[in-house]
Amino acid sequence: MKTLTALSLASILGLTASFAHARDLGPDEALRLRDAGTIVSFEKLNATALTKHPGSEITDTELEEQYGKYIYQIEMRDPQGLEWDLELDAVTGRILKDHQDT
Repeated sequence: MKTLTALSLASILGLTASFAHARDLGPDEALRLRDAGTIVSFEKLNATALTKHPGSEITDTELEEQYGKYIYQIEMRDPQGLEWDLELDAVTGRILKDHQDT
């Protein structure tokens, strides 16, 4: 029983630690970073995503700081109704992840 409790506690602590490495940035902080030239403009990031999936509609965006890097997350729906999740490096505009949401 002690082993099970210890494993459960270790799992919870591990999840808490991984959440601590990602934080959502509010609109004011995101605009400050954009205006300072730290991150690429949101228009350019969105255009990059739309180039990857032409004709798609952006349904949600979010800027996060993960392990000291700025990550722009985009959720999209393509003309066939498929949903896509993309992650872009907000500093360089490079696509890091592009996968179909299942």
